[in-house]
Amino acid sequence: MRRDALNELINWKNGNRRKPLVLQGARQVGKTWLMREFGRLEYNKTAYVSFDGNVALREVFSNYTDVKELITKIEISVQMKINPKDTLIIFDEIQECPEAITALKYFNEQAPEYHIIVAGSLLGLAHHRGTGFPVGKVNFMTLYPLSFLEFLEANGEGLLKEALEAGDVSVAAAFSSKLTDYLKYYYYVGGMPEVVQAFVDNRDFQEVREIQEEIISSYNSDFSKHTDSNTAERIRMVWESISSQLAKENKKFVYNAVKTGARAKDFEIALAWLRDSGLVYKVTKIEKPALPIKAYENIDIFKLFVLDVGLLGALSGLSSKAIIEGNRVFTEFKGALTEQYVLQQLKTVVKSLHYWTSRSNVAEIDFVVQQEDFVVPIEVKATTNLKSKSLQQYRKDYSPEKSVRTSLAGYEVNNGLYNIPLYWINCLERLIAEE
Repeated sequence: MRRDALNELINWKNGNRRKPLVLQGARQVGKTWLMREFGRLEYNKTAYVSFDGNVALREVFSNYTDVKELITKIEISVQMKINPKDTLIIFDEIQECPEAITALKYFNEQAPEYHIIVAGSLLGLAHHRGTGFPVGKVNFMTLYPLSFLEFLEANGEGLLKEALEAGDVSVAAAFSSKLTDYLKYYYYVGGMPEVVQAFVDNRDFQEVREIQEEIISSYNSDFSKHTDSNTAERIRMVWESISSQLAKENKKFVYNAVKTGARAKDFEIALAWLRDSGLVYKVTKIEKPALPIKAYENIDIFKLFVLDVGLLGALSGLSSKAIIEGNRVFTEFKGALTEQYVLQQLKTVVKSLHYWTSRSNVAEIDFVVQQEDFVVPIEVKATTNLKSKSLQQYRKDYSPEKSVRTSLAGYEVNNGLYNIPLYWINCLERLIAEE
């Protein structure tokens, strides 16, 4: 399958400000595959090294005098001559060798001609952000699960994906039924690469669920592997509470729902661990939709989502029967899957996501984003029902130039209100910019 992130890597390769690139992302989103595929497609040679269990290579980075010596030792390790003009150097599982993270600074300063990409545990990299981290000496890129449009391409619908990316309204309307069917599949399958590949190969929903459960099990193992038993149990409690918290009418994360009588300080470390590992996304409330939006953020009030809609379905026990029963999959547990889906698509195209509620908590806007000089409210509707009292209230109070409602209804623009179909939401920026 092809990932859109390959285009970002090509831009990095050809950029004037290229530095060693740190590829971030949760476990099992496909970082290793992406780096190696990029090397295969764009370079004559790829020098791939993994620090996982490689004691000899770790010693190389703990004892060297300059970058040239380091390159020589890496060449011996990979049994390959490294030419900066045609060779991609990959350091995988770099969190296992803190000295290698520090060495990125010297590659940038002393040997910028080398093309270097590194990846590793988000958690391990986050914990190394203090002493020795090459601040200002590296580029960053984040890899997420496959978006819905990438899912389309993986299923042989590359031309349909291209038409949507080009903003072709007539194609979107003509194939809306087909796109809605694929959207149902995506809600269940999600975007984890191994799961998507299994679905593409076999269309076996039982196999899909088994792989999702294996991924969840591996995450659970990480809780215990990287923390003490008490912290691991708290991490697990937060993780397992997310699906039920999103099933509430008010989806605000409540510590008391994790454990009766719990307070924020009881789960601060657990929540930080999940965020640092890339397993959850925190969407904070803003008190006022004004610029800069970050200035009005309330960090103590937030909603919590997982990294992938398919994994959320597995955590909640969603049955595959929901896919064939009308629009049931879109409305499961109060539309939580739909809100998770929209969050997942928006994460690939906008830097910061928030939500808004009125002072009386009567009205709520699911997501609020900043796009250039606009604060854009986004209301999520699980079906074709477009009644939206919250968005009406928001528009009355703040008169935004652009507002978005995403639903199963077709694309339409009316007086600054954009109705964008759910299957088109990660083209949000293009669609509202062109109008």
